[in-house]
Amino acid sequence: MFEIGFSELVMILVVALVVVGPERLPKVARTLGLLWARAQRYVNGVKADIERDMAMDELRQLKAKIQAEAESAQQSVRKLDQNLNEQVRQLNVAVAKPIKEIAQQAQLPLQTGESENAQQDGKS
Repeated sequence: MFEIGFSELVMILVVALVVVGPERLPKVARTLGLLWARAQRYVNGVKADIERDMAMDELRQLKAKIQAEAESAQQSVRKLDQNLNEQVRQLNVAVAKPIKEIAQQAQLPLQTGESENAQQDGKS
């Protein structure tokens, strides 16, 4: 951020020594150090808050994406269920007709056989 070389730092210290004086310079240096540490903590806290907010936004986006995928999968399962139900219905219809015909054919010879037996009993 700031590029302060050794020569600039020495110049700042000399000016501070002249302006503040040798008696108060340690106290001013300590106060400046404390203020600098507070500023760094504040900046780090703001950075952490921003990073946390960005992470929360990413998580919200991921959650929305996952929900969209889940809804899409759910719709696919519903469509598959509807297709399977339709196919089962069609299969039941297709199987029911031949079964009905077979049942009717199975009863016809029995009925005709009984009537033939009744006719033969009547003849004899």
